[in-house]
Amino acid sequence: MSIPRSNAPSSAPSLLRAVATVGSFTLLSRITGFARDILIAAFLGAGAAADAFFVAFQFPNLFRRLFAEGAFAAGFVPVFSGLLEKQGRARALAFAEEAMAVLASILALFSAAMIALMPWVIPIIAPGFAETGDLGRTTELARIAFPYLFFISLVSLQSGVLNALDRFAAAAATPILLNLTLIAFLLTAVGLDGEPALFLAFGVSAAGVIQFLWMWASCRRAMAGLRFVRPRLSREVKDVLKRMLPLALGVGVYQINILVNNALATLVSAGAVSWLYFADRVNQLPLGVVGVAVGVALLPMLSRQIQAGDEAAAMGNQNRAVEISLLLTLPAAVGIAMLAGPITATLFERGAFDAADRGAVAMALAAFSFGLPAYVLVKALAPGFFGRYDTATPVKISVMALSLNVVFALILMRAFGHVGIALATSLSAWLNAGALAIVLFRRGHFRFDARLARRLPRIVLSAAIMAGALWFGLHVLHEIAGPVFGAAGVSAGPEWMRALALAGLVAVGGLVFALSALVLGAAEKSDLAQLRRRKAAPPPES
Repeated sequence: MSIPRSNAPSSAPSLLRAVATVGSFTLLSRITGFARDILIAAFLGAGAAADAFFVAFQFPNLFRRLFAEGAFAAGFVPVFSGLLEKQGRARALAFAEEAMAVLASILALFSAAMIALMPWVIPIIAPGFAETGDLGRTTELARIAFPYLFFISLVSLQSGVLNALDRFAAAAATPILLNLTLIAFLLTAVGLDGEPALFLAFGVSAAGVIQFLWMWASCRRAMAGLRFVRPRLSREVKDVLKRMLPLALGVGVYQINILVNNALATLVSAGAVSWLYFADRVNQLPLGVVGVAVGVALLPMLSRQIQAGDEAAAMGNQNRAVEISLLLTLPAAVGIAMLAGPITATLFERGAFDAADRGAVAMALAAFSFGLPAYVLVKALAPGFFGRYDTATPVKISVMALSLNVVFALILMRAFGHVGIALATSLSAWLNAGALAIVLFRRGHFRFDARLARRLPRIVLSAAIMAGALWFGLHVLHEIAGPVFGAAGVSAGPEWMRALALAGLVAVGGLVFALSALVLGAAEKSDLAQLRRRKAAPPPES
């Protein structure tokens, strides 16, 4: 039975509230993630041990990104939302149980096969380790960490169920459990004088189990508990599986780029994998908080609106998603580029992480930041295809972007080393976002509305004004306090001074952008008022 349209959240305030909910928990996740990475940098540095762990961790983590934030959500959520809209909650939950049973069977076989084949897989994803002798250690760590994929993929299914029911908080909180678990295992290794990389690998798999149990309990509290049933390829499950493989490439092009980057980085120099990892982790803060939040909140909304035939509301929400993405990521990109050195020095320069590592990470971070708005725009534009059950077009575009990323990286790494690899990723992200926007525009599924057309140039101007303020602030700080954040070959100043100076610069940059945006009309006070409203529409019922 069709639900009343008023029960399906479709307004911009609803999207803003959903983005705020997911974004706030994701921000907390990124903060705990930074705590995790700060400890890893201090105890492992950016050498061979860190390189081996990051390759071992990022391999199953690649599939986590594809399932939890991409392919599975994009294939599962529209089908689940459609059943919820047309046949009610009971049928939708029965489909979710069927999908979970089939997914668990496939994942068990895939995980077992990958663990067995790991000695042949690692040389492909880390070819440079053959010369350094790190293949054996990396293989061992990857085998220990890989079971994480099984559990986190089931978590993604449970997250899709709750997101489609407009319950975003529990799923957005799950990465926090991963970070806390890894911190606990790392500190245990230090306390027992054990090998940190080995303990971290065990911590990855343990975190998967903990996250699964958390989501299992969350679904039960939401009256959406899922049982393990006998695997059955129903028509809807076949529909999802048919979409998943191409979507894994289509939505996960950024993560595949990271895997390609790691493989190329092992050919550059020792430590290059770690430098790119730490730089990408900083870049992931706004990408995760804004990009993931926009994608997670927008897809079920667009799916319901398109199913109900309300194309005008769908286009309106997509305009707001693009506006929110640019309003938050353009200043973030500018700020990260201007403050790459201070950020790296403040977060990571201590213990085994030295001034040379700081310089290498800062340059890669600046290169990554150039593509930050594009990464988030992909998250905002892709639901325009997935909500209409179109998987072929984003896949074709992603294959093009991925291919060009490899070509750009091979060219740029010759001159710029690991920084060229980061810059290639940013260039390919802009090509991906631009192509998605052009195709949606040509099909009549996306047009700039008057509000977006009016605000976009003002957002750009506000970000430029912020850049000028940060440049002036850095100059004044250097004149007053000297090289607080270090210089080439020179260690940074005391940690408290670094943290205080960076906090001041971030505050100044944020305040200048906010004031500029309000004065120029890039944003309005009413936007903040919408985020504070807690009068959420009820979830769809049968």
